[in-house]
Amino acid sequence: MSETKKAEKKKAGKGDVEVGRLTRRKVVWAGVFGYLGVMLLGTMRFFFPRTLFEPKTSFRIGYPVDFGLGVDTKFQQQYRIWVVREAASLYVIYARCTHLGCTPDWKESERKFKCPCHGSGFDMQGVNFEGPAPRPMARCHLELTPDGQILCDTARLYERKDWDRSEGGKSGPYLTV
Repeated sequence: MSETKKAEKKKAGKGDVEVGRLTRRKVVWAGVFGYLGVMLLGTMRFFFPRTLFEPKTSFRIGYPVDFGLGVDTKFQQQYRIWVVREAASLYVIYARCTHLGCTPDWKESERKFKCPCHGSGFDMQGVNFEGPAPRPMARCHLELTPDGQILCDTARLYERKDWDRSEGGKSGPYLTV
């Protein structure tokens, strides 16, 4: 080492820090703290899990007099259901094709539900009559609330064999109106 460098080192002393110089020690410590920081963030992420906010499965759809004869499609986008009113009964069909789970469309001109994916056809009661669908669409559980509104529960679905089981038309797969 030359004399000038030794003199500069003595001048700088032990307490002085060299600015702008990157040493191996600094790189290692930056790596250690970076690793610990990433692990801390990953651990904190554990306490805030990803959640899926699904729509409610039980909801009110209105009064029986709100629905005219035929198929009402106003709840198709929000709840994936159709409200069907016949002369003596009202029921709700869950809008899921029994072939592959697609959402069929109501074709008013043809008076049927038609699946756009594979061509399954269902009549106004949800019974399959064309295409690859293996069974009729399911109906949702219905109840009349004390104030007279219809409470629909999409978590309780009725298959075709259960459609005739009803508690006096006040709850079950259909309501007597």
